[in-house]
Amino acid sequence: MVTNPLDYVEPFGKAGASGFTFHVEASKDNWQELVERIKSKGMRPGVALKPGTPIEEVYPLLEGENSVEMVLVMTVEPGFGGQKFMPETMDKVSVLRKKYPSLDIEVDGGLGPSTIDVAASAGANCIVAGSSVFGASEPAQVISLMRHSVEKAQNIS
Repeated sequence: MVTNPLDYVEPFGKAGASGFTFHVEASKDNWQELVERIKSKGMRPGVALKPGTPIEEVYPLLEGENSVEMVLVMTVEPGFGGQKFMPETMDKVSVLRKKYPSLDIEVDGGLGPSTIDVAASAGANCIVAGSSVFGASEPAQVISLMRHSVEKAQNIS
């Protein structure tokens, strides 16, 4: 999470990033300009929100011409890896999935074999996993298990 995401759009675009996700909490005053700039650099805009931020904060960013294309629901407080998954954040995922059925909904924080089913069932279709993958003796198995859980929840074969 950075305090002024506008400062990072151009460098990320030049570096070849395909997407740029910013925190709603850090962009309340300039999110429209930020989304325009992200799209002008050929990147896909996304918005993230911390566990304590009400889901309603992202609604304005999802509606209208200049909308984001993905919402990242943080399932831990941003800042460092290895935190415990906060299951109460799944209410946000469920609400988003119901309101925006085709939206990409990403979850990040504490995702692994013991938490993936609840996230996938709530409607998350993009999963960020760090510690559970990189700390596993068989990372490919963990990735496969999580992918299968999301596909099963979405009825994808």
